[in-house]
Amino acid sequence: MVDEEKKSEKHGSEELKEVLSVVSSEVPAMIKSVLASVFSEEAGKNMGKAAAAYYRELKNGGLPETVAVKMTEDYMKTFTSIGDMLKGVSKHGTVDEMGEDLEKKIRLKVQKKMHDKENDEAEEEEE
Repeated sequence: MVDEEKKSEKHGSEELKEVLSVVSSEVPAMIKSVLASVFSEEAGKNMGKAAAAYYRELKNGGLPETVAVKMTEDYMKTFTSIGDMLKGVSKHGTVDEMGEDLEKKIRLKVQKKMHDKENDEAEEEEE
């Protein structure tokens, strides 16, 4: 019974290691993709179109010019504040460097967790 539990725990540890390995390589790639899409030429065009459509709807709804302009400016600030936040993150290096750094940090954390788990299992066996 004890041997079966140990085999099950070891199998679980191996599965966890595989999952975390995949996560450590996929998450940086997803972050790179998000950053690239936010700062692309197409994203800029889409933001402009969205702002123009928003302004048109406000004006067609009967809002005064000054109110429509102010609300459109506030609407655009939402986009730019998200962009500024992402730029702040990217100041720590290029998108590729950030992805590599993140991947390295995740791998180190995974290795530490696996090492800690192995130590815990070894201590349990000694008891």
